[in-house]
Amino acid sequence: MHDNSALVEARIQRFVQERLHPAVYARAQELTLRSWTAPGEPVSFDHAVAQAFEPFSVGGPWGRAWSTMWLHVTGVVPQVADGQRAELVFDLGFNDAEPGFQAEGTVYRPDGSIVKAVEPRNAHVPLEGAAGDPIDLYLEAAANPDVAAAWTFAPTPLGQWESAGEEPLYVLRRAEIGILDVTVWELLQDVAVLRGLMGALPTESPRRAEILRALERMIDVTDPEDVAGTAAEARAELVGVLARPASASAHSLHAVGHAHIDSAWLWPVRETQRKVARTFSNVLALQQEDPDFAFAASSAQQYAWMKRFQPELFARMRDAVAAGRFVPAGGMWVESDTNMPGGEALARQFVRGKRFFLEEFGVEPLDVWLPDSFGYSAALPQIAKAAGSRWMLTQKMSWNETNVMPHHTFLWEGIDGTRIFTHFPPVDTYNAQLTGEELARAERQYAEKGAANTSLVPFGYGDGGGGPNREMVAAAARLRSLEGSPTVTLSTPRRFFEAAEAEYTSPPVWSGEMYLEFHRGTYTSQSRTKRGNRRSEHALREAEFWATSAALRGADYPYDELDAAWETVLLQQFHDILPGSSIGWVHREAERRYAEVLASTERIIAGSLAVVAGSGDTELVADAGPYAREGTAAMGITAVQGAGVPAAVARTTGGFVLENEHLTVSIDDAGLVTSLVTRATGRDAIAAGERGNLLQLHRDTPSRWDAWDIDEHYRRHVIDVTDVVSIDIVPHPSAAIVCVVRALGGSRITQALTLASGGRALDIETTVDWHERQKLLKLAFPFDVHTDRATSEIQFGHVHRPTHTNTSWDAARFETVAHRWVHVGEPGFGVAVANDATYGHDITRTSRSGGGTATTVRLSLLRAPLFPDPDADQGEHTFRVSVRPDASIADAIREGYRLNLPVRALSGAGPVAPLLSVSSDAVVVEALKLAEDRSGDVIVRLYEAHGGRAAATLSTAFAFDTVVETDLLEREVDAAAVRAIDGSAVDLELRAFQLVTLRFRGAALATAQPE
Repeated sequence: MHDNSALVEARIQRFVQERLHPAVYARAQELTLRSWTAPGEPVSFDHAVAQAFEPFSVGGPWGRAWSTMWLHVTGVVPQVADGQRAELVFDLGFNDAEPGFQAEGTVYRPDGSIVKAVEPRNAHVPLEGAAGDPIDLYLEAAANPDVAAAWTFAPTPLGQWESAGEEPLYVLRRAEIGILDVTVWELLQDVAVLRGLMGALPTESPRRAEILRALERMIDVTDPEDVAGTAAEARAELVGVLARPASASAHSLHAVGHAHIDSAWLWPVRETQRKVARTFSNVLALQQEDPDFAFAASSAQQYAWMKRFQPELFARMRDAVAAGRFVPAGGMWVESDTNMPGGEALARQFVRGKRFFLEEFGVEPLDVWLPDSFGYSAALPQIAKAAGSRWMLTQKMSWNETNVMPHHTFLWEGIDGTRIFTHFPPVDTYNAQLTGEELARAERQYAEKGAANTSLVPFGYGDGGGGPNREMVAAAARLRSLEGSPTVTLSTPRRFFEAAEAEYTSPPVWSGEMYLEFHRGTYTSQSRTKRGNRRSEHALREAEFWATSAALRGADYPYDELDAAWETVLLQQFHDILPGSSIGWVHREAERRYAEVLASTERIIAGSLAVVAGSGDTELVADAGPYAREGTAAMGITAVQGAGVPAAVARTTGGFVLENEHLTVSIDDAGLVTSLVTRATGRDAIAAGERGNLLQLHRDTPSRWDAWDIDEHYRRHVIDVTDVVSIDIVPHPSAAIVCVVRALGGSRITQALTLASGGRALDIETTVDWHERQKLLKLAFPFDVHTDRATSEIQFGHVHRPTHTNTSWDAARFETVAHRWVHVGEPGFGVAVANDATYGHDITRTSRSGGGTATTVRLSLLRAPLFPDPDADQGEHTFRVSVRPDASIADAIREGYRLNLPVRALSGAGPVAPLLSVSSDAVVVEALKLAEDRSGDVIVRLYEAHGGRAAATLSTAFAFDTVVETDLLEREVDAAAVRAIDGSAVDLELRAFQLVTLRFRGAALATAQPE
């Protein structure tokens, strides 16, 4: 036969667009509308409905950016024929952007309960009542602007209320009663699935031709003047092609309904709270229509918002959870970033998240659900397993620019050897719509063919929320078993993982971090947010430590205040807040809330230290850190010691020399470090002919994703910042300090280079009044160290990364994340570079004059992207960095704690013995707190930090009845580290990087007096 398939496809396209879609609604009936616009931020339902509403009509403009209009919608439920259904239909002025990135609304009953959301591809609302009954509903319409603007990445004023403008963004295009023709709608779903499958099949496929001809016959039997009257006959023409079952070898897809709702991003947190309500109400409404549909939702924070702001909706969610149809997933407080949260914070994501799910629903998610975080820390497998989780899901690795992940189902091995069963869906999206293209891609890309045949597809509109709609669920039903397509089973995370584990008993192993070859700028963007996170994490450590010490002396433990502070910090570790990739509104709010956390923790610390130290005039130093320092005891309170030999500073013909008993530092007249010599050995850490403390300014114009990305080509555009406005000695009684001031474009940089009395590191404090745009500021140190790898701190340990570029994997890792320190070393000599608020680094090898290689460590201090926040990082910032030569990794760990947990000066009755002491430097106490169940038990969390086996004795200043090992949720587990208990001493043996939580029951201090 002649091939006219292209003509037939064009005919089908036009038929669907011009005949089938318009016939879905048989007729429409008008509604009466009245409106009231909130003058600023959103208001409660009760507040809104008490206002004076004015007449409003379709065609009316509404909604300046971020505003809210309330519509009072009234009418009468119409009479409908068999096969028809009346429902409300709205068009708030929707554009071509995805749902969640534009206007959306929530429909309420007069009693304040939510019916359902109104969104671009889910714009219908079911009507309740019989024909003739009154319609009385309220629509809360949110004028959220399309900040993304088709992803042009152009600077936009829409990210702040103040700059977004006053003009209305939307026009109400539709608000009516639509009479849905169910048969026509079902025909449309048949056609959509078959067209999607047809488009995914090879052009020469017999199955493709069969579908094409069936669709052609469908059009032939449809009367274009009476689509509704002939729809049943049209559907009959498709029964045969829809009934053909999938092949026995077809790929098996578990379709899990979800909505990846970013807890903030191109909208503020307050809008996310409404997005969650809209999405969850959509789901509950859809579940009333389809008994097989289950929905998985992560982020305990989002459930907590519903409990607080929408209690009636939360009660319905609770019932759906109990029925197994609304499935808590992930077990974390939010879908957090995993690169930058500290170890204890990442642990608390699970502790706080699972605690909420267990307390509210009696349910514990066993999966780690992180589809969109920007890379995955090598510490995560152990932390997840320690929280009781069994499985892990991620999607983001499909965004890699250079290398393709070799597995879709695998065991992921962390730094301590812990492995977790992990799945990486080959569909390559976490917002699937169950299209033929998506399913074919999942089957085509699945890497485990021949060994396994099952993958997961997360479906539902996400990012800005929305979730699955009825069209997606209808597609799933038709794709359950359909020739030419993978099979589709509506499922849940647990059902998928149990099936995948049973099928694939010996999956391959991926060891170490999952580094995302993309979004490398997120380690640096929005510096104030990152500083707030780092400071808050350490302040919470101190607050819990001293509050526990005070509680053992009879004080009340501030459970609620600590919980509130932790919830703020955990929320702001969400993967678009802490990484700096949100609108300015989000980051200004984050800065305010970090200030609240620090004020709260300072109150707790001050009150607790007053109890612990007692009353008196003795000058004391309190140290919550895990290591003793010059003149202080670790985790105790010490009397102030007299100053040692003061460091000296002298001006020379070419600059300055700083000197103490350990180091000699030479600084030239440009404020750059020309030598950093360890006096005991005479070894200079600075490479010959090079200069450290070099600020370098790069052009920073990524191809796209401005706040997210640093592209490799930035390296080809660099200016060394060496010009000096002034440089001079700063007098100090015990430290040697040189201050240098530089001008840089519209910015000003002040650095204080300090060598303290007795110090083994050069401390550099850099204050930048930053007014550059699309620039990247780095701080460079070229070290005379020959090494093929660098070591970076991560949660509860560290990782080694190559400094060479032997492979494409090495070359793609040109910007990396570290927590408090990095270390580069060769046998017998190393250098540690610690920081107090910096995460982004690059560490490279360079040729050394005279042969061999040197190693350059550079810290990324600041960026200035224009999207989504055109004012990102403008203003003043301060960074503290220490450079310690002749340092081991153990020294690097000490430096990290020294810089991030400074000692506190206070007055009291006298020194206080440490509450805890550990006999080995390799075993680090990371947290001391009271138990989550408020029993008064003492919880100690510690880890092996050096990367090898360690034996240690943990001694306590308090008595206790028993001590047991627990998981992160403080549930007793079999002992893995405790070897013996003798009085107040616990003997431990830890493997490399092992994380251990100890629970001391019946803890009591022998005396309430300072010692």
